[in-house]
Amino acid sequence: NYWCARTSLGLAVFSYKHVGKLLRDRRLRQGSYAWPSRQNAKGSFADFWRRSIISQEGLQHRRIRLLSVKALDADFVRSLIPEFKKIADDLCLSLRQKNKCEFQSEFALPFAGKAICVLLNFPLSRWQEIANDASILGLAMGLNYKLNEKKINDACDRLLNLANDLITRAKGGDFNCGLVYRLVSLSKQFPEVDKTNLVDLVVMLIFGGVDTTRSQLGFIMALFDRYPEQWNFLSQDPSLVPNAIEEAIRAWPTTTWSTREAMEDFVLEGVRVLKGETLHLLVHASSKDPALGDLPEFDIRLKQPQHHGFGGGAHHCLGHFMARTDMSCALNSLVKTFLSFKLNGCPRYLPDSGNTSPEYLPLTYTVKALT
Repeated sequence: NYWCARTSLGLAVFSYKHVGKLLRDRRLRQGSYAWPSRQNAKGSFADFWRRSIISQEGLQHRRIRLLSVKALDADFVRSLIPEFKKIADDLCLSLRQKNKCEFQSEFALPFAGKAICVLLNFPLSRWQEIANDASILGLAMGLNYKLNEKKINDACDRLLNLANDLITRAKGGDFNCGLVYRLVSLSKQFPEVDKTNLVDLVVMLIFGGVDTTRSQLGFIMALFDRYPEQWNFLSQDPSLVPNAIEEAIRAWPTTTWSTREAMEDFVLEGVRVLKGETLHLLVHASSKDPALGDLPEFDIRLKQPQHHGFGGGAHHCLGHFMARTDMSCALNSLVKTFLSFKLNGCPRYLPDSGNTSPEYLPLTYTVKALT
């Protein structure tokens, strides 16, 4: 019946109700801002993370967030769907030429990288450098940060330079910069948002966009391998694609928890929280809370309570609609391609903490006839 537990790293919260409440509690701030300090991080990534939107609170955070929401509005994202579909269809065409693949390198990563290129109106031929650097930044969220610090900083430098170049071009009137041109144009409504804020925002959107899509697509396929009857349901009714994505994020999210820090002392249902204390909101565990009833592990036909996989409150994921949209395009193409598939050999996954991902996902499959 307990909704939390004291740990050496802070208070772990695992009930669905309390995770949802605390994600939106204004007595808490985003806790990830302190991650570089806790990892004794040095260099460009630590500097970028400390000044980025994820580490900001209050009025400036709201300004940058509102600018982002306007630039990434639903109409703009939907306008990119034909290009997302073409990327997915082209990748599936290559998969059709054989009967096995390593899914992360042959589909998930190139799809995520090319989708970000579409978002930025950037040449698709350069997807690999963007995707690789974004994936390297993902290592910064893991417990082995110091082992990867140099390559994380090098990747961060390259993405900061790329974002700076795009913003300089957009400020010079180059409207062929996709989202960046929209951000620069709309930033005139927010004079307090300077060029450094914009550069950091573009890097954060690239990082989140590639890393989330690549990782979650891998987990989606790993789940369907465990529950092949669910793939049959999807094949018979592709309208289930959006719900399949929500169910996959509930069942096996790439972000397993969100961190918050108390800005004041308070008591919640008899539990005392002290100013400065860290709260780990276990979004993955919360979606399987027994209080929600006897939930299946993975069933794409059922509408479940809203998961917390994209966070909530002031720090709700900026790119959630983009991620849901491009992953839907990818899954639609995959379900038109694979009649059946299964994991072939031993997949590898990053540790199941913080931001996690399949690293190696070998599949064998049979393909459907082209229609």
